[in-house]
Amino acid sequence: MNWIWFHALVLLQQLFSKAASQFNIETLPGYSGSLPVKLETGITNEKYVKTRRLMNSITNEKDVKTRRLMEKLLFSKAASQFNIETLPGYPGTLPVKLETGYIDVGETEEVQLFYYFIESERNPEKDPLLLWLTGGPGCSALSGLVYEIGPLAFDADFDGSLPSIHLNPYSWTKVASIIFIDWPVGTGFSYANTSKGYSSSDTKSTKDNYTFLRKWLLNHPMFIKNRLYVAGDSYGGKIVPMVALEISRGNEAGLQPRIFLQGYIIGNGLTDPNIDINERIPYAHRMALISDEYFESAKISCDGKYYNPDPKNLQCLYDLRPIHESIKNIKAGQILEPNCRRLAPKPDDVGWDRTLAKDDSIDQLLLPSKIDGLRCRTQTYATSYNWANDPTVQEALHIKKGTITDWTRCNNSLSYEQNVESVVQYHKILSKKGYEALVYSGDHDMMIPYMGTLKWIRSLNLTIDDEWRPWNVNGQVAGYTKKYKKNDFYLTFVTVKGAGHTAPEFKPKQCLAMLDRWFSSYPL
Repeated sequence: MNWIWFHALVLLQQLFSKAASQFNIETLPGYSGSLPVKLETGITNEKYVKTRRLMNSITNEKDVKTRRLMEKLLFSKAASQFNIETLPGYPGTLPVKLETGYIDVGETEEVQLFYYFIESERNPEKDPLLLWLTGGPGCSALSGLVYEIGPLAFDADFDGSLPSIHLNPYSWTKVASIIFIDWPVGTGFSYANTSKGYSSSDTKSTKDNYTFLRKWLLNHPMFIKNRLYVAGDSYGGKIVPMVALEISRGNEAGLQPRIFLQGYIIGNGLTDPNIDINERIPYAHRMALISDEYFESAKISCDGKYYNPDPKNLQCLYDLRPIHESIKNIKAGQILEPNCRRLAPKPDDVGWDRTLAKDDSIDQLLLPSKIDGLRCRTQTYATSYNWANDPTVQEALHIKKGTITDWTRCNNSLSYEQNVESVVQYHKILSKKGYEALVYSGDHDMMIPYMGTLKWIRSLNLTIDDEWRPWNVNGQVAGYTKKYKKNDFYLTFVTVKGAGHTAPEFKPKQCLAMLDRWFSSYPL
């Protein structure tokens, strides 16, 4: 970073640290009631003038785009951010630093991506920064925050009223600062100013997320030097390597700010459906959900290709039917938990549900909270609907009025094109650039089985750096791990024993231990 950018960022930080002040005045001594006019007072900041002059001195063609980006952040209020000290449902002041806001992205900046940012509870100046991409596509960042890795969680007992919030002792903010984005547009509280702006895709959302990150860092220059990891699970795991590569190429092109990308983290992430989804049947067989006879027959007739089988291969279709009947009532996201909904859209469907978005249909939310004494995990998601749609909550989060009608945890009606089928090639390119990767799998997930993850990892042709072995938490086996390398690139694969599709939701203590050790370069 040259000296002009360095000084510009320093001044930017000073400007956003309330070096300048402005106030809206609603009442005045001597006047009864509220003022009928809009009155603002303030102090002109000479740093503002100095920064404007500094911006004007940047004429290098390569830096002009970044200059315009910074000018928008500084002078046109392109970004809005709010520090949240209290939230409905939590008694007293929040013990963590929570910020919410919007950042505009897109060709004409018509898209407003909403985010939650929580500082590390340990050492925000030195701890890593995570850009967290919740799966779906279309599942809100709030889901990842309150049900997986964030410091706030809803109480399990839900009676239909505004839910209470308690602290998660195993939040990943114990060791990192995290940005949770509502991506793509139309997810959570993110919105567009035009109907056309609601159209998105794998490639477009990748560029939008990268633009978001650049603007966010320019708006938070104190985090530019922190180690950055792009992270996500489920469908987010597909976008993670795409965003990581976009950042890497931006750095190589000299775009500012230069992002201190160290690597990426993926949990039960979709990588290639021809690998991941195809492994569901071998996984079901390995977990004793289908018989040896059913599996061997289908393996021969389908030639090991169970995903999108040839419709002319009648023997394959015939052999898949009893397999489907055997597992259709198993909860794919955690095979040991009660199944509160059907996975297939109709009883005679021998295929697989392709979406990785969680189904929060109203029928599902009205199911009894327990089946034969076992709690339906999906029922607990109803708390997020009551909380996020409450007017006092939206006011506390500074949600722009009129931008959304009903908040949903997962929006299954997005205008979204899945235009990148496989991201294996992205991993291959990143493996040549000296980054670190943590790839973890809940071993009881049948949506994205760990077997498929291992299969695409093997296709990267990496060298084994540490053989398969157990890893422990409090003296108990928490899962198994294997480490790979290629020159300066390291990939650590981890299974989380007993966890489902979103591993931290099922095994929070073990997942925090895994992350902390990996960040610190300790053996798992």
